[in-house]
Amino acid sequence: MIGKLRGTVDSSGEDWVILDVGGVGYLVHCSSRTLGALPGRGEAASLHIETYVREDQIRLFGFMSELERDWFRLLQTVQGVGAKVALAILGVLKAPDLANAIALQDRAAVSRAPGVGPKVAARIVAELKDKAPAYSTADIGLIQMQDDLSEKRAPGPVADAVSALVNLGYAQLQASGAVAAALRTAGEGAETAVLIRLGLKELAK
Repeated sequence: MIGKLRGTVDSSGEDWVILDVGGVGYLVHCSSRTLGALPGRGEAASLHIETYVREDQIRLFGFMSELERDWFRLLQTVQGVGAKVALAILGVLKAPDLANAIALQDRAAVSRAPGVGPKVAARIVAELKDKAPAYSTADIGLIQMQDDLSEKRAPGPVADAVSALVNLGYAQLQASGAVAAALRTAGEGAETAVLIRLGLKELAK
């Protein structure tokens, strides 16, 4: 099994690169982000590899980091997500951004990838939400709030404050972030009006 390749860039196309390793050209499929990060033809490059072996073919998928490869594997544990869709997602979102989007239940960010509709995006954030926080850089309080809001466990004042900010035209994730910051200032028992006022201050920064 091939885990990593180091060689020179021979040629590339829309979703692939040929890496020349000691005179052998390996065809490696990559996300658009990975292809964009590779050096020019004839220059040295290194890729972490995921090898798929089928009865009629062997396919290699290349990534700039082990973390990106980990997410490629994780995404495909979700029903309806194959290699093509996983690469499309990683072409739109860096691995840390994908982790944040899933941890914060941000379906809109995931659905920006070509071929990822609302249903698939919802399935991805739902099925991977327990794994994403380990890779995420998002505030743990915001992650918990998003989880509580999605499961309808958030305290009334919190849910009402987020809803009020959304009704004022802010995106749900912006509103949640602002209320999470307001909670840290005002404390867990804060009333809706206080959370809205402090949330608006946070959004105005």
